[in-house]
Amino acid sequence: MTTSALLHPGLLLLAGGLLLAVLRGRLRASAALLLPLAALLLAWSAPDGALWSARLFGYEIVPFQADKLSRLFAIIFSLMALGGALFALNQPNRLELPAAFVYAGSAIGVVFAGDLLTVFAFWEAMAIGSTLVLWSAGTPASWRASLRYVMVHLLGGTLLLIGVAGHVADTQSLRFEAMAADSASHWLILAAFLVNGGAPPLSAWLADAYPESSWSGMVFLSAFTTKTAVYVLLRGFPGTELLVYAGLFMIFYGIIYALLENDMRRILAYSIVNQVGFMLVGIGIGTEMALNGAAAHAFTHILYKALLLMSAGAVLHATGQRKCTDLGGLFRTMPVTAACGIVGALAISSFPLTSGFISKSMVSQAAASGHLMAVWLLLTAASAGVFLHAGIKFPWFVFFQKDSGLRPAEAPWNMRLAMLFFAALCIGLGIWYQPLYALLPYPVDYVPYTGGHVVTQLQLLLFSGLAFFVMLPLLRRTLTITLDFDWFYRVAGPAVVRVAEVIVSGMLQWLAEWRDVNRDRLTRAVRRLHAPGAVFSRTWPSGATALWMMVLLLGLLLTGYLA
Repeated sequence: MTTSALLHPGLLLLAGGLLLAVLRGRLRASAALLLPLAALLLAWSAPDGALWSARLFGYEIVPFQADKLSRLFAIIFSLMALGGALFALNQPNRLELPAAFVYAGSAIGVVFAGDLLTVFAFWEAMAIGSTLVLWSAGTPASWRASLRYVMVHLLGGTLLLIGVAGHVADTQSLRFEAMAADSASHWLILAAFLVNGGAPPLSAWLADAYPESSWSGMVFLSAFTTKTAVYVLLRGFPGTELLVYAGLFMIFYGIIYALLENDMRRILAYSIVNQVGFMLVGIGIGTEMALNGAAAHAFTHILYKALLLMSAGAVLHATGQRKCTDLGGLFRTMPVTAACGIVGALAISSFPLTSGFISKSMVSQAAASGHLMAVWLLLTAASAGVFLHAGIKFPWFVFFQKDSGLRPAEAPWNMRLAMLFFAALCIGLGIWYQPLYALLPYPVDYVPYTGGHVVTQLQLLLFSGLAFFVMLPLLRRTLTITLDFDWFYRVAGPAVVRVAEVIVSGMLQWLAEWRDVNRDRLTRAVRRLHAPGAVFSRTWPSGATALWMMVLLLGLLLTGYLA
């Protein structure tokens, strides 16, 4: 058994979540900010290697193991917990912040896990924490969405457990390391990871559940579940070609549904699926540059997506409105929120001098370097689609376009400070990207700011912006309902169950009536068969039995001969 003196940052946040449930006032606010900061310092200082290890039932478990990849994700998860806690300081619901810390701590537990059993334990704790974040919204819609969310993640957890059991039976090891999709157990593990990543055909759970959380809850939800899935895919299935195709599907699926959507939070939820698709493509390509790009994009995505959702959350907090048709003109009274939302929109669009540019371009370059021309063209086209739905559509319809007549006050100081903090990180990493590149798992031989990269991206973004305003009459928001795969388990599934209930209950009623009508007849028939001297009570001579056995055997032999 090996135990380092270094405290596990994930367990610190888990314990901190329980502590926040009982603290009050300024002490609670101080703890909410200091705990993620301490976790950040612990994650940053974690040395490479197995820090905690033990043996359980003859297998080695490693609950705390660090390397460059796990350290990168633990750092951004801790930063996210810090920024999210600052944004949610004035959240009146006392459940949300403790649940969010359990959620964040469990995600850090997954990235520092050196064995599959520890991964599974923190994986399920993460599902519990995220469900509690959803519940804390306290609305009937959030309750219903959380039940569907739990069903999907129970499915993922079950697949993971069965896959881990099969992996252990095949290899006699719990070590979490790179695997090939070459056995049933590994396919089940891959499927479980993809469920949490929002991959097809279950991508709809994300846009179904996340927007029903509170104005601050979705900030936390956007960061951990899908990015933890990206981490385990980076760790467990690098270079798996299937991920390229799954990622491309997710990219365009997210763009199309976000363009159709009227709800600003559902727009941003679909864009999460879209952005995770870019990461999956990088993982599927599998070269060092592609894996670096996927990891870097996960890091920057957490920052700019949280910033966008903070901006949307501030609008929801101030106005109580989510639909683009009910919003507009808010830049007049919420200038800080609007400016930060624009920074997030530029970053998600990979605008030069923002964090998105220095990460997403690495994935595209990896596709080009690998001579994957079709993939490169699709990623380039997708970048234009991202600018359309998140880079322009979200800020334009929420903060500009028509004057909705709403004049809400600017967000409270802590929410503005959190947004400014993340906006500064989005711009800072876009300019000084070397510290992020130094954290990546492989040596970086890539320069984002070349003339070709910058000019190509600016041309793409300017063309997309022009197309948006030319087609603006067609893009004006209307009250819409979009059907997704979740229709099958939200509408069609319950309908099938109701029809089956009617059919089964009708059959049971018919059988009961038939039994009542024919009870006497059945009783007499049974008595006739079992009465003294009847067929079933008669004593048959053994000679007759032997004779019939010989007849049957002869018939069998003749059948075989003729065949």
